[in-house]
Amino acid sequence: MEAAGRKPGLIFLLLFFHSLHPDLTLADSVTPDEAKLLRDEIDSLDTLALLGDRDRFAASVEWIGKNIRFDINKTVSLFETTIRVLGGLLSAHLIASDYATGMRVPSYDNQLLNLAEDLGRRLLPAFDTPTGIPFGSVNLLHGVDKHESKITSTAGGGTLTLEFGVLSRLINDPIFEQVTKNAVRGLWARRSKLNLVGAHINVFTGEWTQKDAGIGTSIDSFYEYLLKAYLLFGDEEYLYIFQEAYAAAMHYLYHDPWYVEVNMDSAAIVWPLFNSLQAFWPGLQVLAGDIDPAIRTHAAFLSVWRRYGFTPEGFNLASLTVQHGQKSYPLRPELIESTYWLYKATRDPRYLDAGRDMIASLQYGTRCPCGYCHISDVEHHNQDDHMESFFLAETVKYLWLLFDLAVGPDNLVENGPYKYVFSTEGHLLPATPQISLVREHCLYHGAYCRSEDLRQSYRVSESDNDKQESNNSRFHAGWTKARYSSDLPTFDPTAITGLIKGVCPGLTHGQKFGISYVYPTEEHHAHETAKPKEPTHEQSHSVVVLTEPNFDHALTDYSNDHNDNQTYKSDVTS
Repeated sequence: MEAAGRKPGLIFLLLFFHSLHPDLTLADSVTPDEAKLLRDEIDSLDTLALLGDRDRFAASVEWIGKNIRFDINKTVSLFETTIRVLGGLLSAHLIASDYATGMRVPSYDNQLLNLAEDLGRRLLPAFDTPTGIPFGSVNLLHGVDKHESKITSTAGGGTLTLEFGVLSRLINDPIFEQVTKNAVRGLWARRSKLNLVGAHINVFTGEWTQKDAGIGTSIDSFYEYLLKAYLLFGDEEYLYIFQEAYAAAMHYLYHDPWYVEVNMDSAAIVWPLFNSLQAFWPGLQVLAGDIDPAIRTHAAFLSVWRRYGFTPEGFNLASLTVQHGQKSYPLRPELIESTYWLYKATRDPRYLDAGRDMIASLQYGTRCPCGYCHISDVEHHNQDDHMESFFLAETVKYLWLLFDLAVGPDNLVENGPYKYVFSTEGHLLPATPQISLVREHCLYHGAYCRSEDLRQSYRVSESDNDKQESNNSRFHAGWTKARYSSDLPTFDPTAITGLIKGVCPGLTHGQKFGISYVYPTEEHHAHETAKPKEPTHEQSHSVVVLTEPNFDHALTDYSNDHNDNQTYKSDVTS
């Protein structure tokens, strides 16, 4: 982005503070007055002083609309630009344009939506690949550079559906939603026979360049957006994929209460590590309705925080020490996010205690003259003069929401006009009729729409489908609208969710959508081409809840149980 002057942070476009109800009774461990103080201590953070101020919100919306532009010669990360900038613009637009939010800006005339569309179209060239999986970076003026790396992460290619899907539905142009769905399909089509995906993939050949499967670094939000895309859009294809991917993760990656990284083909353990990005998983499990393992895993992760005051980027489960080279804590929100979701689901006061500990760590360990600093070493609490935007967009937000919920919430998320889905960057995406009920007017008892604007598909023209080794991707020339296909079957009106009607639960994912997940021979001539089998495994979960988790006991149990009987990467022929 480029602006004429100082740019206000997008964070204050996302949170709104309202009055509390301190007369309600809480658990003995955290009183209503203390919860209010903890809420306010968050409120005292430098940038958050502006939150909830309608005048400043309106002024900021107007400023951004007048001063931000994207026609600049700058190469940006597709993933980061999508979740931070595009998501922020869309969320702010949805708040500023809707009277029901109580924050409608009278002078607002879709300036942020126009910016979002302009940015989205500048990001489209990244998707011009043979696999549909996008490049990791794109130049906002010139498209994808011919020397751009063809390797991208699974999260980078599969965590775009919410923002692009919302954009499509707001501007009535399906191209954005379709290219991101194609990217998810491209990744899932190349899953292993175990229904696991790796960490990095070649977007031209479709070959995995790193086959470590896990729920943390490079993969985490791929799982997150499968479920959230279904929750926001009601697209059951995402639900089918999530169910299969989640079952495989719980079967091969879950070593109660921890998660490990394994080879995606053999399931051999390659990395017995607690990665800090894994900490989002209990929160996702809450959304999926799998509460018991979420409680146990959160307790284990929290024990690492309490040992060091923060969660390091990596904690080795074999040696029970901070992983060498991964000792930092860059103010990440994931564990706090899961704490919020678990408190919301259970109202168990232990999660308020956890939040209080987290606030104490942040206030007394990371506070620095101009904000809040990274911790470069969690063992010695050394500070690093750096603060990511997600600290304000997510870390502080989830802490505030946690304690606001404890004393009787009166905020946009809990009591607003819509249900909200949080993006992976913490942006609020409302389930408005325009976004979530796009087909509702013609989806009655199994009668599917045959209107051209609702079931359009997109294809790559033959000239663009050649697998040339030079990138040279420009502005989305090559993405052409395909003829609408109306040969979809009509199913019995068996409702399996509250959002989707007319879905027969007996159909497999491939039968429902007509998608066969096999490797095209021209892309995988050196690999076995076999249709992955449907998962037959089922994970059995214990119902033991850790009320007072003992860190050393939990880790020692893991080490003793797994060191002797697991196969590690060094024991497997690659």
